[in-house]
Amino acid sequence: QVQLVESGGGSVQAGGSLRLSCAASGYTFCMAWFRQVPGKEREGVAAIWTGGGSTYYADSVKGRFIISRDNAKNTIYLQMNSLKPEDTAMYYCAAAYFGSGSCKGVPDRWGQGTQVTVSS
Repeated sequence: QVQLVESGGGSVQAGGSLRLSCAASGYTFCMAWFRQVPGKEREGVAAIWTGGGSTYYADSVKGRFIISRDNAKNTIYLQMNSLKPEDTAMYYCAAAYFGSGSCKGVPDRWGQGTQVTVSS
């Protein structure tokens, strides 16, 4: 089973930027970032597919967040710009295998999460 290790969370003021990283221990068909606020459902933020590099963004982050991937390192990044207080959440890296889970729905693997806090 692929293991996912996230890094890069922290606290920042509104309008600032943070970059999250997630390293996978092996090949995955796609990888993604989800986020969750206590009391609410986990929501998909962005996803990227290994073959071709297609990407997906939630409407709430389009134009502010950029997901990218280093295939040689099995690592994805989430560059978060123009952060807002409503971006405050626990961010989870996720991955799916070909023909199995979904990077826009229910992935196969989850990371442990990294906290992002945006203050106004």
